[in-house]
Amino acid sequence: MTRQYEVVYIFDSALEEAAVNERLTRFNALIQQDGVEAPQMNHWGKRTLAYPIKKHETGYYVVAKFDAEAAALPEFERAIKLDEGVLRFLVVVNEGAQPVPVTAGKSEEEDDE
Repeated sequence: MTRQYEVVYIFDSALEEAAVNERLTRFNALIQQDGVEAPQMNHWGKRTLAYPIKKHETGYYVVAKFDAEAAALPEFERAIKLDEGVLRFLVVVNEGAQPVPVTAGKSEEEDDE
């Protein structure tokens, strides 16, 4: 059974965009299945990091959404960990729209008093 996942990559900002795209193509080949659409890529570009990661102050962000089998994820994550151009990554299950939190506080009845 396929599930929808979302992955955020932070690449070394010294990499050229062609090198980033080559790595993304290689990673996507590990999870690509027949009959399933290609991952949706959203390049955010170079951003300043909130704190240094591996002595880097900036990183190149890419967010990807894809459908895959859970059995394909361990090899996918292993390949990402072995790539020295990836500073950080996070893979999460995309569960659709998130529920709106109920605010804690006074109710409308208490406001009228």
